[in-house]
Amino acid sequence: MKWKPDYTALILSYGYVFLVLATGELLHRTGKRPIEWTRKFIHIGVGMWVVGTVLLFQVWYYALIPPATFVIFNAISYWRGTFRAMESGERGNLGTIYFPIAFGAIIYYYWSQPVLMVASLMPMVWGDAMAAIVGKRYGTYRYTVGKQTRSLEGSLAMLFWGWISTSLALFAVPYLVGRPPINWLLALLYGGAVALVCTLVEALTPWGLDNLTVPTVAAFVLHLLRNR
Repeated sequence: MKWKPDYTALILSYGYVFLVLATGELLHRTGKRPIEWTRKFIHIGVGMWVVGTVLLFQVWYYALIPPATFVIFNAISYWRGTFRAMESGERGNLGTIYFPIAFGAIIYYYWSQPVLMVASLMPMVWGDAMAAIVGKRYGTYRYTVGKQTRSLEGSLAMLFWGWISTSLALFAVPYLVGRPPINWLLALLYGGAVALVCTLVEALTPWGLDNLTVPTVAAFVLHLLRNR
C-alpha cells in the first residue's frame, strides 16, 4: 500500500492534540494553573490545529477523522473524568463534545475555502476562550440573558480577541495556502463584523452550546460577506 501524505497528517494531528492535552493535564495536576486556565489552554491549542489541517491534509475525509475521533474520546473523558484539565466539572456542560463536532462541520463546509475555514473557527478558539478567562478573573459588571449570566469584561474580551484573530486569519492564511491576499482594511472590517455578531450570539447562548453556535454564526456571516 502506497503511503499517502494524509497518513502523515493524521499521525501529526493525533500527536499534536495529545501533546496539548498532556501539557494541560500536567499543568493542572501540578497545581500551577487553575482549571479554567488549563481548559482554555487546551481549547486554544487544539483549535489552532485548524491551521495544520489546511496545510497538511489533501483530502477532506481524512481531515474529518481526528475531529470525529475526538467526539468519542471527549465523550468518554466527560463521563469518566479522564482529562480533568479540559472538563468544567459542571454536569450537563457538553462543550468539550460540541467542540470537535463544530470543528469537523467547518472543515466539511469550507474545505475548498481554507481561508474561511480558519477564520470561521477563530471567534470560538480565541474569542470564547479569552471571554471565559477574562470574565472569570476580572468580571465585575454582570448582566443576565435568560438563565445565563455574563460579564461585560468577558464580552468585551470576546469581541476584541474574536476581531483580532479573525482579521489575522483572513489576512495571513492566504499567504500560507497560496490564495489571493485580502486587503488588510477589509480583513479588519470583516473580522469586526464577525466578532460583533459572535459576541452577541455567545451572550445569548446557553452553557456549552456556544461551541456550536459561535462557529456556525461565524461561518454564516463570512458566507454573506463573501457573496455580498
